[in-house]
Amino acid sequence: MNEPLMPHRTHTWVINLDRSADRLARIGPALDALGLAWTRQRAVDARDLSPAQAAQLEEAAYARKHGKRPALGELGCYLSHMEVMQNFLASPHEFALVLEDDAQLGAELPAVVAALERLSGRWDMVKLSGVHSGTPQSVATLTDHTKLAVMLSRCTGSSAYLVNRHAAQVYLDRLLPMELPYDHVFDRGWALNLKIRLASPPPCGHDQGVETTIALPQNRKFHWTKRLSAYGYRLRNEWQRVGYGLHQWWTERRRASTP
Repeated sequence: MNEPLMPHRTHTWVINLDRSADRLARIGPALDALGLAWTRQRAVDARDLSPAQAAQLEEAAYARKHGKRPALGELGCYLSHMEVMQNFLASPHEFALVLEDDAQLGAELPAVVAALERLSGRWDMVKLSGVHSGTPQSVATLTDHTKLAVMLSRCTGSSAYLVNRHAAQVYLDRLLPMELPYDHVFDRGWALNLKIRLASPPPCGHDQGVETTIALPQNRKFHWTKRLSAYGYRLRNEWQRVGYGLHQWWTERRRASTP
């Protein structure tokens, strides 16, 4: 009798709204072409939130920290990522490759994921795409073209990232209710006590030509006089990011120099 096959260490979840079949039709074949096993994660639709889901938005904290009115689409996106974490932890896999359905997948993605599996003790979450550079500081080699890096500045976006089981559990334990958009909180390694890294240059991108499904309300940004608390929060957050990044970089340097 044949022994059962061991599960792949990494499995891919693609977050996709029911009304965005065209996006799934684009990214699905791209994943198949790269040889990546994947599962569609039905996205939480902001048009059809349950009372329990709507209650996961902390509006006062959002206004204080972000200086804007929240969009329910942001809550839907946020809860969709949380549901991926639940499904990942219920699976036998060690790592989850989490993709939003507008992610652009580079040819090197499988090689980068394989390299990250080999270096699994060096990270808890690795960003594989980003809207800003993140001022990366390399700490290890992943492929001939890609480095594992710590970030000294913000690198927003959550369209592609790799996460281990420890980080997934921390996200479920610590990131609800929602006080900021998901991509503003899930990489705060200093606050979550996680090893947050970046694949540099990122093997995935964000398709700027695809219209967002997050309906943003008009005039959502408060007058600057009502944004002072948000400015203060961001200033503290970015100083903490720099301090965290430098500490992580120094720790990795010491690790590399230890025989």
